[in-house]
Amino acid sequence: MKLGIVGLPNVGKSTLFNSLTKAGAESANYPFCTIDPNVGIVMVPDERLDNLTKMYDSKRTVPAVIEFVDIAGLVKGASKGEGLGNQFLSNIREVDAIVHVVRCFENSNIVHVDGSVNPLRDIETINFELIFSDIEVLDRRIAKTVRGAKNDKTLAKELALLNRIKEHLEAGKLAKTFETDDEEELEWFESYNLLTAKPVIFAANVNEDDLADDGASNEWVQKVVDYAKEFDSEVFVICAQIEQEISELDDEEKKLFLEDLGLKESGLEKLIRASYSLLGLISYITAGEQETKAWTIKKGTKAPQAAGKIHSDFERGFIRAEVVNYEHLMEQGSMNAAKEKGLVRSEGKDYVVQDGDVILFKFNV
Repeated sequence: MKLGIVGLPNVGKSTLFNSLTKAGAESANYPFCTIDPNVGIVMVPDERLDNLTKMYDSKRTVPAVIEFVDIAGLVKGASKGEGLGNQFLSNIREVDAIVHVVRCFENSNIVHVDGSVNPLRDIETINFELIFSDIEVLDRRIAKTVRGAKNDKTLAKELALLNRIKEHLEAGKLAKTFETDDEEELEWFESYNLLTAKPVIFAANVNEDDLADDGASNEWVQKVVDYAKEFDSEVFVICAQIEQEISELDDEEKKLFLEDLGLKESGLEKLIRASYSLLGLISYITAGEQETKAWTIKKGTKAPQAAGKIHSDFERGFIRAEVVNYEHLMEQGSMNAAKEKGLVRSEGKDYVVQDGDVILFKFNV
């Protein structure tokens, strides 16, 4: 999974990136201190893997990973060359979802580029810059398509679609609200990789005091939550400064620190949960003496396609899958005990893999 982090300068974007990835990106109280895009790889915390590694005495543990891309803060007019952010938007065209950091805290020591805190205005500013960037992409595509559209019905149909999407964006609407039920048009639409068509997770960055009730008493957070509902987006509340402190602690210290703050999970764990939910992702696990590993798949994936994540031969030669639920396996203490209780099932090609399934695939090539 690949996530792109966007936001205005000085909203806590690079501080959040630092804390999530421990990558040490420069973070300072002035705009545009992130010049080059920063990329960080994060391992997804999953206690199931740790427990299965102990059970199987695995030589190595391989968690799922998320790649974060942090670009320079976007400002009003970025698409016309203001600031530095626009030149890096191409770096986040390939991401699965966008993490939009919005400032929901007052702090006179941290400059706001627009002079005051107003997350909905900030969201609108970023949205317009992403829309303008998408229009540039469409303009290039239209220029290419128009040449052949006179003599090609398929290209003429695509050109009409491109112009409809462009009109939609020029009306200030996000690409994700564009509608078509034509399968060919949907295929083209997805191929354009428009930024405003991507799923969005809003990171509401708050002061430490607002963390305990998850931002419930922060009016700005509530406005962001209401806005997100309109667009089927996720929201998670975070204090980027606290996350940076947490990132420097070991696991035991981190647990105690979170307890002191009255928190059950870190911002990273909140973000991962929101990401998996928004993108419809789950994890199944393979475990053995060599390694215990998490595999990320879409909800609804059938066993052969899940096996194909490991190797295409597994999918091509799929025979069956031996499946046990993680909780059942842990309750019994071993795979053999789970088999004796009839908890290990033999599933065929139509089985839909569930989150937390521990699977052994049988295949023949």
